[in-house]
Amino acid sequence: MAAAAGGSRGARRPVLLTPGGSGDRTVFLFDRRQEQADPDEKVLSYGKDNYRGFRSAVCQAFGIATDENFVITTTNRKEITEDNFSELVQDGVTLYLLQSVDQMLLSATKERIDFLPHYDTLVKSGMYEYYASEGQNPLPFALAELIDNSLSATSQNTGIRSIQIKLLFDDSHGKPAVAVIDNGRGMTSKQLNNWAVYRLSKFTRQGDFESDHSGYVRPLPVPRSLNSDISYFGVGGKQAVFFVGQSARMISKPADSQDVHELVLSKEDFEKKEKNKEAIYSGYIRNRKPSDSTHITSDDERFLHNLILEERDKESFTAVVITGVQPEHMQYLKNYFHLWTRQLAHIYHYYIHGPKGNETNAVTKDVSPFNNIDIQISMFEKGKVPKIVNLREIKDDMQTLYINTAADSFEFKAHVEGEGIVEGIIRYHPFLYDKETYPDDPCFPSKLNDDDDDDDDCFIVEKGARGKRPIFECFWNGRLIPYTTVEDFDWCAPPKKRGLAPVECYNRISGALFTNDKFQVSTNKLTFMDLELKLKDKNTLFTRIFNGQEQRMKIDREFALWLKDCHEKYDKQIKFTVFKGVTTRTDLPSKRMQSPWTMYAAIEWDGKTYKTGQLVKTVKTLPIFYGSIEKFFLYGDHDGDIYATGGEVQIALEPQALYAEMKTVPISKLDRTVSDKAVKKYIEDEMARLPDKLSVTWPEGDELLPNETRFAGTPIGALRIVILNKKGEAMQKLPGTSHGGSKKLLVELKVILHSPTGNKEIISHISQHGGKWPYWFKKMENLQKLGNYTLKLQVVLNESNADTYAGRPLPSKIFKFTIVEGKPEKFSVGLLELPFRVGVPFNIPLELQDEFGHATQLATDIKPILEASGLTLQYGGITAGTKCIIKGVTAKGCINSCQGKNFNLRVTLPGLKEDTQICKIRLQPGPPRQLKVKPDSEVLKIENGTAFPFQVEVLDESGNITAQPKLIVHCKFLGAANLPVYSVDCSNAGTNILTGPVIHVQNIKKDQILKARIEILSCKDVPPVEKIIKLLPSSHVARLQVLSMDGQKAIQIKHQDEINWVAGDVMHNLIFQMYDEGEREIHITPAVAEKIKVNWTPRINREQLIQGLLPDVKVPTSVKDVRYCLITYLDDHVSLESAFTVRPLPDEPKHIKCKLKGPNTLQMGEELQSEIDIMITDQYGNQVQTVTSACVNSLGVSGPGLDKSNLKITWQESTLTMKVKGIRFKPCLLGSKELCFAWREFSDFLRVNLTAGSPAKLQFVDWPELEKPVAVINGRELQKPLIVQLCDQWGNPCPEPNVKISLTKGNNLKIVPSNQQHKTDENGRANLGVISIHAPRGEHTLQLKASYNKTTLDCPIITLNVLPDPEKPVRLNVKYDKNASFPAGGTFPDFMVSVLSEDDNIIKNINPARISMKMWNTQSSGTRIPIDVTTFSCSKVKDDKEDGFFYFRDKVVPERVGTYSIQFTFAMDKTNMLSSDQIIVEVVPNDPVRLSPDSLPATPAVSNVRALTSRTLVKDLYLHVMDEYNNHTGIDLVGKIIAKIKSPNEDDIEIPQFQGKVSAIEFPFHRGSAEINLVLAENSPGRDSTEYILVFEPDLPALKKPLEPYYLSFMFYNDFKKQQQMATLTKERDQLSHSIGVYRNWFDTTNQLVTEIKCQVKEAETRETHLKNELKKHQIELPQINTLQYVDSLIKQKMLDQEGVMKQPRRTCTLPSYPKGNPDILGKIAHLAQIEDNEAAKVISWHLASDMDCVVTLTTEAARSIFDETQGRQQVLPLDSIYKKTLPDWNRPLPHLRNGRNYFKPIGNPVFARDLLTFPDNVEHCQTVFGMLLGDTIIIDNLDAANHYRKEVVKITHCPTLLTREGDRIRSNGKFGGLQNKAPPMDKLRGMVFGAPMPKLYSTFSGQIDLLQQYRAAVVKLDSVNKDLDLHLQSLNTPEVQKKKQELAEQEKSLKLIEQKLGMTPSDRVTESLLQPIMLDMSDTPIPPKRMRRETVKKLYSSEEWISSPTKKQQQQQQPLQISSSELNGTPRKRKA
Repeated sequence: MAAAAGGSRGARRPVLLTPGGSGDRTVFLFDRRQEQADPDEKVLSYGKDNYRGFRSAVCQAFGIATDENFVITTTNRKEITEDNFSELVQDGVTLYLLQSVDQMLLSATKERIDFLPHYDTLVKSGMYEYYASEGQNPLPFALAELIDNSLSATSQNTGIRSIQIKLLFDDSHGKPAVAVIDNGRGMTSKQLNNWAVYRLSKFTRQGDFESDHSGYVRPLPVPRSLNSDISYFGVGGKQAVFFVGQSARMISKPADSQDVHELVLSKEDFEKKEKNKEAIYSGYIRNRKPSDSTHITSDDERFLHNLILEERDKESFTAVVITGVQPEHMQYLKNYFHLWTRQLAHIYHYYIHGPKGNETNAVTKDVSPFNNIDIQISMFEKGKVPKIVNLREIKDDMQTLYINTAADSFEFKAHVEGEGIVEGIIRYHPFLYDKETYPDDPCFPSKLNDDDDDDDDCFIVEKGARGKRPIFECFWNGRLIPYTTVEDFDWCAPPKKRGLAPVECYNRISGALFTNDKFQVSTNKLTFMDLELKLKDKNTLFTRIFNGQEQRMKIDREFALWLKDCHEKYDKQIKFTVFKGVTTRTDLPSKRMQSPWTMYAAIEWDGKTYKTGQLVKTVKTLPIFYGSIEKFFLYGDHDGDIYATGGEVQIALEPQALYAEMKTVPISKLDRTVSDKAVKKYIEDEMARLPDKLSVTWPEGDELLPNETRFAGTPIGALRIVILNKKGEAMQKLPGTSHGGSKKLLVELKVILHSPTGNKEIISHISQHGGKWPYWFKKMENLQKLGNYTLKLQVVLNESNADTYAGRPLPSKIFKFTIVEGKPEKFSVGLLELPFRVGVPFNIPLELQDEFGHATQLATDIKPILEASGLTLQYGGITAGTKCIIKGVTAKGCINSCQGKNFNLRVTLPGLKEDTQICKIRLQPGPPRQLKVKPDSEVLKIENGTAFPFQVEVLDESGNITAQPKLIVHCKFLGAANLPVYSVDCSNAGTNILTGPVIHVQNIKKDQILKARIEILSCKDVPPVEKIIKLLPSSHVARLQVLSMDGQKAIQIKHQDEINWVAGDVMHNLIFQMYDEGEREIHITPAVAEKIKVNWTPRINREQLIQGLLPDVKVPTSVKDVRYCLITYLDDHVSLESAFTVRPLPDEPKHIKCKLKGPNTLQMGEELQSEIDIMITDQYGNQVQTVTSACVNSLGVSGPGLDKSNLKITWQESTLTMKVKGIRFKPCLLGSKELCFAWREFSDFLRVNLTAGSPAKLQFVDWPELEKPVAVINGRELQKPLIVQLCDQWGNPCPEPNVKISLTKGNNLKIVPSNQQHKTDENGRANLGVISIHAPRGEHTLQLKASYNKTTLDCPIITLNVLPDPEKPVRLNVKYDKNASFPAGGTFPDFMVSVLSEDDNIIKNINPARISMKMWNTQSSGTRIPIDVTTFSCSKVKDDKEDGFFYFRDKVVPERVGTYSIQFTFAMDKTNMLSSDQIIVEVVPNDPVRLSPDSLPATPAVSNVRALTSRTLVKDLYLHVMDEYNNHTGIDLVGKIIAKIKSPNEDDIEIPQFQGKVSAIEFPFHRGSAEINLVLAENSPGRDSTEYILVFEPDLPALKKPLEPYYLSFMFYNDFKKQQQMATLTKERDQLSHSIGVYRNWFDTTNQLVTEIKCQVKEAETRETHLKNELKKHQIELPQINTLQYVDSLIKQKMLDQEGVMKQPRRTCTLPSYPKGNPDILGKIAHLAQIEDNEAAKVISWHLASDMDCVVTLTTEAARSIFDETQGRQQVLPLDSIYKKTLPDWNRPLPHLRNGRNYFKPIGNPVFARDLLTFPDNVEHCQTVFGMLLGDTIIIDNLDAANHYRKEVVKITHCPTLLTREGDRIRSNGKFGGLQNKAPPMDKLRGMVFGAPMPKLYSTFSGQIDLLQQYRAAVVKLDSVNKDLDLHLQSLNTPEVQKKKQELAEQEKSLKLIEQKLGMTPSDRVTESLLQPIMLDMSDTPIPPKRMRRETVKKLYSSEEWISSPTKKQQQQQQPLQISSSELNGTPRKRKA
């Protein structure tokens, strides 16, 4: 038969084994007995139906010996036996080969399965899918299917039923997924196979299908059918899975299995199989051990590692993981989290809260069995805080709203044909005054919410409170069926005719129906199939449930009465009476609401009647209204009386005399508590307290009478006003009512002037009444305007200033009067017309006034008098009347300024009270009349070329200089051509200087006569003035001329000429000449010479200048310098200059000149990079321009060691120079070199500096030849320091500083110090120091590595021959018998332990105390060593030859079975331990030794009467096979227990018989125990009052040594009465037996206690000696006497030394610590770690600068608390929010290491930054924090090394961030440079740096202090246990102990007497069955015998007695031993001999 494809590895095919010919069944086998077994399956073809043959075939196939012990099991761990072989071993089954049934599965397996869909798939296909209804998204209902499965799976849980839905949407952990996890019973692999079969419902799971329901039994009826039986059809889970996503992974573990079963179904896999034409409905179930996620390799499913890791502590569970989630589903789940979780809370409301639902208003909640259902939903998104909600915490699901808004409920039950039962409940939601309380559903918004304020008009109920929603929601087995609702039933629907309750009451009910499983629902549980049809069937019987009892009565009548009662009891409605018709209200803004409105005259509301005309008051209105009712409005067209909600009332405000106003308000705003009397009193008080009139008095006189006429200015006296009401009472404010708001009253005073243009208010004041002053207005004295006046006093309201109130005017009072003008008493000068000028007439207007300035007239003629000092005034006359004018006034006099002069003009009118007025006038000069010109002479002489000034003045008729606009004086010259015209403006001052351009006549040789005419053209009245001008020729210099004398010949040098002259020469004989205007040579005088300047010399010989000689000109020596020569003459009349340029020319050749372009240094072997230019110059260095290229041949170059092979000399035509290149030197001495250049007879020298060549190699300094390997012992130093020198290729030392030299080595070679990178100093030398070598044995190389200018230098290699250190321990070698078994309580085989050094030799001379053996229980602690580990020391060495071997002999195996770990340790020093590999041992039970019951039964006393209880011997007695240590054993034994009765007297033949008259009964023995129930036969034979013995004989054929029977004595009686008496005696006997046993145990325990204390003394002595030896190793010697005092002083001294070390300055972090009030706060990141290296501390602190202040907490809750306390200012980091999967492995090698080898040789000593951190506390948490913050960040020496490292690493993998010790950073993306990537100095970090750890000396002192303290404690302990031993030895001889011995003897005597009465044989053994030892349960940890004794003693002493102090022991000696009743039931455990 061909084997099926696919083993545990998909690529391999299983091995087909056919040992027995062609069989008819194929079996797949996995051998999992050992880890080394073949992981793949084997296929066995077998034909016989025989287990033995099958087992033999398996042994043959796997090569197993036939006598080897193993089991064959199914994947569900059912063992294959002869009995079940045919049933379990079917074709295609997968089986395991294991050592035992409960063995852990050592590696995963794959089980072939087929899940061909059930035939129902065809029958019912396409009936249902998930679809949206009523606007609801179906996704929550798909999730509900998965919750249904979990509810069913957890239905048998006794504890919490946990269901978790996890939405894993964090893409950093993989693609989106949905996981549903429960802690239910889990599924076996067969059940998981069944789950995959579509349409395999629980009703059809039989036959081949294994199911939890096994034939399905319906659950018992429970309230609301909350039976969790809601996982039904085998459809919903799979439909839901593939509705949500594309793939499902089922992971499950049943409670009784050690294996986890895993199945994956995916759309992609189905499509792949279909494409490959494979069987679609087949696959594999993966069986594995819990928490094994090695098969998860896809990054898309990284989140599964965490989910699978959570399996470790779970007994059973099922997880459904959906991947490939549809994007639209994911968006819905994210965006509508609150909505769909609320829907789930609605669906499972009654499962979560119990049958009564979520009664949040209940005072006390019943304890519900459903409180253990815990459905939690959590959503994880990247970068967001997880959303977590428990459905129990949701308070706004609809069922909660229905339950808590209902006032009453109506419960009923419906019986449908068959067994269908529906429980129902209807709830009533009353109307409360002004609103419905029916809750709103977001899926069915009723739009009835009253969001308006109370002031708005009341709302109108258009529909019922429920709206269009149906009454009943439907629940199936307690779970909501969302798409099915029931509108109503006939008996609860609104009646067609008016019933007992109003029709709107039917819209105030909600309900729920709860069906059992007899009603069919769709497979996806969205709809009922036929619920409503069945419920409305005529045969359906409805009954009411009242007080929990079902009552058969007419349901419709009961419901109507209940509804009527609810309406009357809970609804707060209004009855409208006295119908008045229907109207339309136009006062409403909405036309739709204006009609129809029904009017009523009265209402009945809340027990009161309100009708038209009734006085009422409102509430909740602004303001409060008082008034009488006009009518009531109710919306709608009604007829007659009616009950309704809402409505409005129309109120006429009272008192109506004040308020002619109507108000319409909602009826709900009427004050139902106010009385009519109160309203009436308010109205009367309002009327009486209104203001009525004013009272005016004049306290200060000046009373104003009505219609009085007054002169202007007459005062009106002060006024005092009082406001009086109708009662004559004074008042200041309106009566205090809610209408008027208690407004204050003010009095307003107004004075109104009645003018022709209208009334004008000239005075207005308002007075208010104060506490101490009345209404008052001050005296008015400012009424001076003429006219008719009215004074009005008016009362007004405060704030509004209204003079009316409530439609009536407030009180007022009016006075009318007139004001006229007075007599004239003064005058004023009117406006004068400006300007005032001499001789020009002007007028003076006068204005006459009375006292107050009113215009008036003169009564008589008056002649005015005009006066002004210095002026003569005249006037023509004066006009009389209202306008008085003095006409024709003229003034004449002297004025010194043309701007005018001020005069005081005094005007006097004799006869007036104020008769004189003085006005200031400014009198200006008059118009021009004459012109005055200076000088006065008629003939004026001037020189040609000069201008002549005239002084002109313009005068008026009085001779004053005058001015006026456009006053311009002109002067015109006559007598020659081109003469200038002078003009000057005298408009401002009247005088000016008349001048202009010079008067110049060309070619004048003699005097010439001119005429000047001066006149004002604009003033014809002013006569012109004429003058005669005589013009003389000019005598000033006019021309300058320069000449050069060449012998007697003079050469003229013209202006701007250029003269060429030999460089460095002198120009002599320069002369100059000057001429006047007439070309006459001017004699040079000293004065003239002073005005001559030259620019080529500062010193001028004045004598030579007078002779006409100029200074000599020095020609420049450089041809580049051109000299500009300038001669100037400057006087007051003329400026003359003459200039020429002198250009130098080169002289004859005199020198050569060498110039080096660039540095003068060159390296050995290289050419000079600079060029040398050679130039031929004259004596002044000017380049000679006459040379040609032929001169190159004459140039020679020479120098010591000069290499001329590459010498090149070239001619540069452009510069006329020679260029020399190719200067280099042969190998020679370094230093300064001189080069000589020669041309003709001229030469020049140049010096260059020769240095060493480029660095080419490294050489060791002072080291011999390194050809041979250097021998060094591992861990030791080299013989001398390594010093290297940088050299060029000729061996010259190169002084190149800062060349990086790194020391590279292999990974297995470690050097100290670890700094492997160095730099050369200024001499090119580097000292690598003395290094120590740590490496394995063999040859290793140290390679020096250096580069210069990206060229690798030739570096030497040191070969090291590393020899192993024979004294360094590296591992422990343990030898023992690995095939030995470990029976409980037995002895371990001998363990031989040796310590091996590096050279694999055994290290001898080791203290045995440093080697120990540790043992612990693996099941409770795992592989980690627990705190209470058991430690053994090694045994003494038997033979000296065995030096170096340490034996652990005769160590006792723990007495409790289980898995234990053993590990041997060697203490290398105080802190470092060397551990061996852990040895795992299985402790198995020891040999069976006895039968033992669970608890010791009492001695039975029975009779043979008819009553069954009197005949019962034993009931539910369980007998177990136990080993010597009370471990259950014999689980694999098969046999029986035979119960017999025998008599102690062998001759007795009358033996009682068991029921059925038999003498022996067999009980089956299974898995190590048997259950016993024995009853005597009625009328059984037997002798009365006789003791018989029940004998239980085990028949176990497999045991080599038969077990002893178990004996139980009983008393037999024929008489019932006697049996009762004897039963009492038997009970007394049992009590005595227990008491005697306790006494004996006490004495045994006391002896054990003494022995134990002796052991403690021995241990304390050993401990004291050991610690003393340890102190000697630390050079601490102790004295023999006063040891404790010496130790205390030494500890104190060491602590002082330690404190001194601690106070030494070291780097600390100065950030303030965050207070650790909460244990979940770890502290700030800056305080969690320490770094020793300063450079590393600086750069890491800077790198983490933004995180240093962050506070780390263990929980998000603690982080949130800090966030709230600091208002969000403090950074926080909770550890429980860190995704630990992405954290770096702390032990990961550096990226350049690949498979333990260097991929390249790094430079710069790279090291992970995290490895430089040390953590004082919380190491594990700190590694998490810094692993996340630093990741794989690497520290390296410098930037060059970092760049080199990154460049190499990125060739093979991603390179993390690199930090250099110099402070640079290269980010992980490669970016570096800039200020943001450069660490600042340490002081700039402001103390925000990691601190440095304590020095190592501190640890040394700590170790010494610790040892001293341990030694002190050991000395104290030794003294204490010695005292305890003395006390206990003394206590054994106390009177109390002697008394106990006496009591024991008396009780033994009493026991014998009772046994004689009972007829039992007296025995000294005190009934052995009673004294059989009860072993103490010590399953947690293995306890050696000594510790077991301690535990026994502790149990016999109370907690107070277990005190090892002398005072307590003395108390024990003085008091008798008190034994409690609980101790009487205990027996001591039996010690092994």
